[in-house]
Amino acid sequence: MPFTLVPFMLLIIPLMEIGVFIAVGSQIGIFTTLGMIVLTAVIGSILMRVQGFGLLTRMRSEIDQGRMPGRDLVHGVMILVAGILLLTPGFVTDTLGFLLFVPALRDLLWRFLKSRIHVVAESQTRHETHRTYDSHTIDLSEAEYREEPNPQSPWSNDGRT
Repeated sequence: MPFTLVPFMLLIIPLMEIGVFIAVGSQIGIFTTLGMIVLTAVIGSILMRVQGFGLLTRMRSEIDQGRMPGRDLVHGVMILVAGILLLTPGFVTDTLGFLLFVPALRDLLWRFLKSRIHVVAESQTRHETHRTYDSHTIDLSEAEYREEPNPQSPWSNDGRT
């Protein structure tokens, strides 16, 4: 989604929610409508907790097997977004939130995103680190670095101001 659509979405979604609130509230009553909003928030928090813990378990097993849990990470973000949408009052956001809790739809969205995301995993040890230096970089060896304060340093705080 282009970034220029974000302000438009911030305007259109609340307008849609207000319209749906009016339509639903006029059909089933205000208290039933408010009860449904509270109920979806409770269900959303329970679903987020259950699916989130299951996802963390799968991610841990992927990491233990030495694999990058890319799919599970994206699913975790989708579950988090689903939980936020369900905690946001409104029927449109609740519908989108419940749809994100369906694993088949998350897989479909993951396949769509997977072709557009490139994850670069980089493993560096202390000796493999490649640094770039500019004229403002001071590179010290371990022998040149010490933690005790130097009274000759202009940055020392020896009481003089």
